[in-house]
Amino acid sequence: MRGRVIRSTGSWYTVKTVNQQVMECKIKGKFRLKSGLRATNPVAVGDWVEVAADQDDTPVIYELEDRQNYLIRKSTKLSKAVQIIAANLDQVVLVCSIVSPAVKTGFIDRFLAMAEAYSIPALLVFSKADLYTDADWDKLAELGMIYENIGITCKAASALDGKGVEGIRELLKGKTSLVSGQSGVGKSTLVNALEPGLELRTADISEFNEKGKHTTTFAEMFDLSFGGHIIDTPGIRSFGLVELEKEELFHFFPELFAAAEDCRFHNCVHINEPGCAVKTAVEEGSIPASRYQSYYYLYHDEDYES
Repeated sequence: MRGRVIRSTGSWYTVKTVNQQVMECKIKGKFRLKSGLRATNPVAVGDWVEVAADQDDTPVIYELEDRQNYLIRKSTKLSKAVQIIAANLDQVVLVCSIVSPAVKTGFIDRFLAMAEAYSIPALLVFSKADLYTDADWDKLAELGMIYENIGITCKAASALDGKGVEGIRELLKGKTSLVSGQSGVGKSTLVNALEPGLELRTADISEFNEKGKHTTTFAEMFDLSFGGHIIDTPGIRSFGLVELEKEELFHFFPELFAAAEDCRFHNCVHINEPGCAVKTAVEEGSIPASRYQSYYYLYHDEDYES
């Protein structure tokens, strides 16, 4: 029987079949050997699978359909294994906030590069808009110009007063959307405003370090009453781009990739080579300095969040 994985909690997978039956499943014993990735979770939320009962009548996932796409992150900082965050996505939505906690453009750029690498459209949602001062709105306008110039839709919304929420519903309608964000940005609160019946757990920002408390511990897919699905993910503090050669990293920064056509050397990586059209564009202001800084730190595999 065909179904889709809607939840994963380690060795058990919740599958919703095409006839709307929900069942708790295990995976076939040798199933892990079939994964092309060195992943800690061979089956992920969003996967389409085939399920059948074993000799003990326990539902078992025995086949994994080819994935349209997927997103991954390092399992741990030192591990070479990866964790598949979710699969078969129509878009990814990154929830950010201009305030409480302050926006981190380096994190945004890492996320967008990951989405670009896997050819998944991205949407930026700036939450807690009811808290913004005039200076915050100016900051949002500045960021909106940077990201909309590379084809990223940016929206502001407030779960408290509902402003902007309906517009985001329209962008989610009929699609499978993964929603992510660093802890504390109000992701779960916003999702609850989009689909009040979900009642996802939320938590306040820690007063000590302004980092949000983790409230989601595993990815889970939910049906949307207005059509489509939403995949809620754990608050992500950091992740690295994996499976990618660092020499190809600039391919996933669209404005850098476009400017690179005019570099003197075809193998320019835009760090310290002479005749680099990318660095010239940064100096002239046609490529935002923040975007180049994010690329630079990613290239050197360093964290950059300012």
